[in-house]
Amino acid sequence: MIKEETMNRYVIIIGILCSFAVAFTSNALSVALPTIAMDFNLSNIMQNWVVNIYLLIIACASVPISKISSKYGLKRTLIIGLVIYIAGALFSGFSINENMLFLSRFIHGIGSAVLFVNVMAIITAQIPSKNRGQAVGFTIMGVYVGLTSAPTIGGILVQNFSWRAIFYITLPLILLSIYLLSKIEKEWAVDVDKSIDKVGSLLYILSICLLMYGFTILNSKIGLILSFLGVLVLICFIKFELKLENPIYEIKLFKNLKYTSSNIASFISYFATFVVTYILNYHFQYLMNLSPQTTGIILIVSPLLMALCAPFSGRLSDKIDPQKLAALGMSMVSIGMLLLCFLNENTPLYMIIVAMVLHGLGFGIFSSPNSNIILGSVEKKYIATASASLSTVRTIGQSFSLGLLTLIFSFIMGNVIIVPSNYPLLVQSSQITMIFSTIFCIIAVVLSLIGVKSKI
Repeated sequence: MIKEETMNRYVIIIGILCSFAVAFTSNALSVALPTIAMDFNLSNIMQNWVVNIYLLIIACASVPISKISSKYGLKRTLIIGLVIYIAGALFSGFSINENMLFLSRFIHGIGSAVLFVNVMAIITAQIPSKNRGQAVGFTIMGVYVGLTSAPTIGGILVQNFSWRAIFYITLPLILLSIYLLSKIEKEWAVDVDKSIDKVGSLLYILSICLLMYGFTILNSKIGLILSFLGVLVLICFIKFELKLENPIYEIKLFKNLKYTSSNIASFISYFATFVVTYILNYHFQYLMNLSPQTTGIILIVSPLLMALCAPFSGRLSDKIDPQKLAALGMSMVSIGMLLLCFLNENTPLYMIIVAMVLHGLGFGIFSSPNSNIILGSVEKKYIATASASLSTVRTIGQSFSLGLLTLIFSFIMGNVIIVPSNYPLLVQSSQITMIFSTIFCIIAVVLSLIGVKSKI
């Protein structure tokens, strides 16, 4: 049996590897979308769904999986998740048509959701409290490195090999994680005696699916109906959860003003900004005719600045009111989004990079203090729930962000293949999306300041 110190080291390494893999997979495919669209003859809307179905599955599955993992064992379910991740990645890379690709992305999303949830839970369960902060820091570093390197590495792979290589490159990391887990005999089962809220899980999944899909086709009657049904199911979910002693999600935390406003600010921030990568990717590859490799190199600007700023803003939020700091960061993002509202075929590259710099710096200043507000506004017994809320809100925000672009594509362009004759409509769609993003960022600034003087 391995020593406790060695086990702790293995757990941290697994956390870094899995966090990198999920973050990389979430972001790397953006530069490959035009190439995939060409290979499979995908329309503008279907291009977005190559990524969006993956995000949607993570958003839907993360909350129920957290409860299942706690009950049946974090190690056991993580190994299963790693195997599912491998299957999803291999099938995605081997896809011969769009139907196989979408099914594979569905499988890949389930595996990623398990990794997404279990890694932080295992670190919390295994690492002593005196070293836990450092372990969490290493894991978050894996996320940032994955996000930062994804566009560049993805672009290089697409340019010099194939878009399929994006799915294969993380597999050695996953196999190493399985190997390290096999060396650990210990199992972590936190909530063995607690029942799983099956009804709440189904209501949650159904509400997110209805809202997300309905939102992307809101320009049609069926979209309006599905969105309305999604809202109704979400209301039923909230009412149902409030009655349970062991709910799948602790809704009562939203009575806390700081917790609620900061969670909404987090959702809106990802909703407003995640789509920027895809708009710029389309702009660089279609309008500017840049290669995937060059596009990936340029797109590294924002995530790199986020990765560099986040640790410093986190420390600063212990000394300066984190709500004011979060508002400052989101104000910078708002200016960057405003500049991109005028994006067209004549926009100079330096202006786009200025907007990206403001986006990266601003979001790096915003994210850590906002997370600090959320985690610091609840009792210690609810820290895990608040942490899960952060992850879930982020993924749902990202999914709805890409959904916004899909919706605007439907209104402005229709379901068409992106060719030069459609470029003016592509520009118009990007500008309208950025106008909405700017408005949402301003709302996030206001939400970040709500309850500054409040103690709860």
